[in-house]
Amino acid sequence: METTSTAADFQERALLEEAAKKSGLLWVLPAGQAQARALWHAWYDGAVVVVGDGAEQPLHGLVAGQPATVTVRSKDKWGRLTSWPATVSELEPGSEGWLGAVEELKGKRLNAPDTDTIGDRWARECRVLRLAPSGPLTEQPGAMPHGSHTARPMETPATTREPIPAGLPKLLFRRRGR
Repeated sequence: METTSTAADFQERALLEEAAKKSGLLWVLPAGQAQARALWHAWYDGAVVVVGDGAEQPLHGLVAGQPATVTVRSKDKWGRLTSWPATVSELEPGSEGWLGAVEELKGKRLNAPDTDTIGDRWARECRVLRLAPSGPLTEQPGAMPHGSHTARPMETPATTREPIPAGLPKLLFRRRGR
């Protein structure tokens, strides 16, 4: 049976692609998981590609052949813009698709400790996954769900908050006598 594409299909595809290309961050909810994970990514060959595990971002729950839900934020307002179902596949290191995805991802990787040999490290230690759209948009402007979608942050040993030094308030708020 032959399927036909409508103008609405093309508009959805254009929204999905532009949102994924412009946003530096997206949320991925693997099937069977309770909480989405924020991931940096690139758009390559009609799909989102991510690199993770090893010394890169964790890809817990993302398994080749399993579905996931991808949510992209608006670049200018940072709110939810669109969401869609995706099929996860793992790219084989050294394959044509893997090499192209790695080239796109290298440009998006900020502060890499090994910029010149990052592809070699990714081939040894990491997984490069392709999240291909597999159905119509589940969220888009004019068709957004109600509710805040807030979630408790994932547990991590990392911290950026430390007690302020005892003398800091005096330094900040002292008045200069004249």
